[in-house]
Formats: sequence, C-alpha cells, structure tokens
Amino acid sequence: MIAGFATADGTKRYAASHAERTASGHFREFPGDLRAASLGLGTYLGREDAATDALYEKAIARALERGINVLDAAINYRHQRSERAIGRALAACIARGVVARESVVVTTKGGYLAFDGETPPDPRAYFTTTYVQPGIVRPGDVVGWHCMTPRFLADQIDRSRANLGLETIDVYYVHNPETQLDEVERPQFLTRLRAAFEALEEAVRARKIRWYGAATWNGFRVPPQERGHLSLAEVLAAARDAGGEQHHFRVVQLPYNLAMLEAFTLANQRADAGLAPMLRVAEHAGLYTMASASVMQGQLSRGLPPELGAVLPGLATDAQRALQFVRSTPGVGTALVGMKTVAHVEENAGVAKTPPVPWEQFQRLFTAA
Repeated sequence: MIAGFATADGTKRYAASHAERTASGHFREFPGDLRAASLGLGTYLGREDAATDALYEKAIARALERGINVLDAAINYRHQRSERAIGRALAACIARGVVARESVVVTTKGGYLAFDGETPPDPRAYFTTTYVQPGIVRPGDVVGWHCMTPRFLADQIDRSRANLGLETIDVYYVHNPETQLDEVERPQFLTRLRAAFEALEEAVRARKIRWYGAATWNGFRVPPQERGHLSLAEVLAAARDAGGEQHHFRVVQLPYNLAMLEAFTLANQRADAGLAPMLRVAEHAGLYTMASASVMQGQLSRGLPPELGAVLPGLATDAQRALQFVRSTPGVGTALVGMKTVAHVEENAGVAKTPPVPWEQFQRLFTAA
C-alpha cells in the first residue's frame, strides 16, 4: 500500500503548480492547513463492470492533471469497484509523477453492507459468510442494510484501505448515520454514534485515517421535528465524548445544489441565537463542508433559466453554472460532482478558471426570488 497522506506542503505545492490554470478561490483551506480544490470528483454512478472502471481511471487521471485534488468514494459505490478504480488510477499517477500522495485528499465512507465487485446470486448468504459468521456483524447491529458498530467500521476501514491501496485515508465518513433512526430511538442512536466515533478516533491513532466526519443525505437538511434529523450540536458532542476537545471530526458532506437549497436556506441547526442553516453553523464550528449532488446527477446540467448567466457569468454550459453556484455559496468548501469520462472532467474543470462569484452578486439569486 502507498504510505503517507495529504499534507500541508504537498497540497500547497499542488495548488501552486496549477496556479496559472486556475483562478483565485479554487483552492480552499482544509483541515490541517491543507489546500483542497473547490471541485471534487465523485464516483457514485455507473455500471459495475470493467468498462466503467476504465472510464473512471482515465477521468481520475485527467482530473488530477487539471487541478482537482479531491477524490470521493464509498465502499458500497459500485460494489467496491469505485474505491478500487481510485486506487489504481492514483497509483498510476504517482508512478508517472503526475502527483504525489501528499497532494491528494482521498475520502471514502462506511456504513452500508457492500457486495464485492458484483451482486452475488444469494445476497443473504454472502452477508452471512462475509460478516455474520466471522463475528463482524451481530444480531441487532443492522438497520436495513446499514451498520455502524465499532467492529463493522474497523473491518470496513481495512477493506477500503486495501481497495484504495492507501495506508492512510484522509477523510473517513460514517455514511448516512441517520438511517439508524428508522428503527432506533434517538438516545440509543447517540450511544451508537459515540461508539462509532470512538472507533474512528482509534483508527486515527493507528494512522489508518486522518480525519472523520458524517456524509449524509437527509440528516442535516430536514427540519428538527423530523425523525431523521441530525443535530450538528449533538453530533459534535458525541465527537467530543469520543475524542475530547481535540477530536478529529472535521468534515461534513450533504447534498446542496440549485434544486436542493436546504443547507443554505433552512434554519434547522442549533446556534447561539436560536436556529440557523447547516452551512453557517458548520462553518462557525470550524468544519469543512463538501457538497454532494452538485449537478443533481446530471439533472442540472441542462435547461437552467437563462437569467442565471447574468449572475454566474463567464461560463459556457449549464453544468458549469450549476457548479459555480455551489462553489460560490458561503460555507461550501468543495463541490463534488460525478465524473466518469474525460469529457466531463474537461467541462467541469473549466469552472476553476473563473473565480467564485462574490457575495454581493451571488445574493441576487435569492433576493430576486
């Protein structure tokens, strides 16, 4: 496995090497004094086959050449194939001198029971053999297909490290922890979350991961009265219980785009003066936010209102405008977008040539509504 992890010096050198092809504001301050690109390559979509693997590997290599140094996956994406594609592409780029390991922020997630490369003929038999019989998962641990016990997460971290070919993962997320609230009452959920964070603090001490966080779909963007709501204050309290004031919970991920505005507009998180939107509260807490679904799985890549061009100028396509909207939103660090072709990389990387829209101009999108 490749040793090391993203470092301040490595990411700063990477940012400097791309300064001529990227505008000011493309590289942002990340935990540990790193520099992370405002665009990140996601690997959620695609068939579970070798052809898609090859497409991703080429796209990842091109992204690293074009100033995108954030790569995002999850162990269950494409039945572990996305992590493996990242691993192969990154290893090849390091071998060719395209990047150094220290220049790239690699993030992945654990929480869902994952197949191995393809859907097995008998999924329940596969899970019994893989997880139940070895004692990794016990009765009562799983909600639907979701698990976040310390035993399970420790196993998943090692599988992800092997898939990625990395000794140390830069950011490891608990994947959609709010899934547990479908069946578990909140006090028990918080107990489970603290136990998960204790396991992740141990993984930090073992240098298997650098930081951890929560990657959510609904949890951070629904009203407080909904059962699946995640309180960032409670999540951070669980992290402090697990790791003290110097805990390593440093990153959150949630959907945010032109059609899913809750992270910016919905006051659903406890703040000093009552309730405030997630992005504002996360930023105040010193967390880095990665926005997923930035183009809503392609739905926002065409057909946007022409008026957006006046507020988000200097861009050629609707996909670029959708990404510019996300990366210009206060509180967003990196806009993640699925890219499994070189053509998508070239189009999306073009956004990096344009500075983020200043607040005075950006807020026109909301004051005009």
